[in-house]
Amino acid sequence: MLENVAALFFDLDGTLVDSVPDLTAAVNVMLRQLGLPAREEAQVRTWVGNGMNNLIHRALTNDMAGRAEPELFARARLLYKTAYAAHISVHSSLYPGVVAGLAELHAAGWPMACVTNKPAEFALPLLDRLGIGRFFATVVGGECAPNPKPAPDALLLCAERLGMPIHQGLMVGDSLNDVGAARNAGCPVVCVPYGYNHGYDIHDAQPDAVIASIADLPALLRQPA
Repeated sequence: MLENVAALFFDLDGTLVDSVPDLTAAVNVMLRQLGLPAREEAQVRTWVGNGMNNLIHRALTNDMAGRAEPELFARARLLYKTAYAAHISVHSSLYPGVVAGLAELHAAGWPMACVTNKPAEFALPLLDRLGIGRFFATVVGGECAPNPKPAPDALLLCAERLGMPIHQGLMVGDSLNDVGAARNAGCPVVCVPYGYNHGYDIHDAQPDAVIASIADLPALLRQPA
């Protein structure tokens, strides 16, 4: 399964970083400015994973499938972006094992990309402020490809930027979106079980492997075929 892997593509939110506390803070600043009720962090955890626009729609409507009126959404989006820019790394934290795992992989010479549905304007400073931006040769944000995960576009762009054929890339994520993107792109996928998967067990998405921590990934990659 992993014997041909030559490059690694890491999801961000829910895989490397627990960003929900800051996302919740930004959502509630937005809602307060619009005169709407605040949302609980537990709700926001179930809404994260499909990009900024979907999170805003869900927060405005208090509904996973909700769609706000276009005028309200446009106002809310500007307020949210301003609020999140001020809350990018106030309470966000790396998951256990992330620094150790990335450092070992980087030292071993693995080309690595971060591929996220989060806009790059937020992903880049978040990675840098948490001290892991140096590990990634490139960052592909939600606006960098025509279609977000689970479409294959962002993974194909990662492979292109790293100079690797897509089948030699390995997606590392936490959600059905990540598994779907890998399957659609034609590369293997490994998942962590602790992230944002809308309350579903990631094993049910049938990734090629599930690891407890990013720190376990180097050993998995060293296993003989």
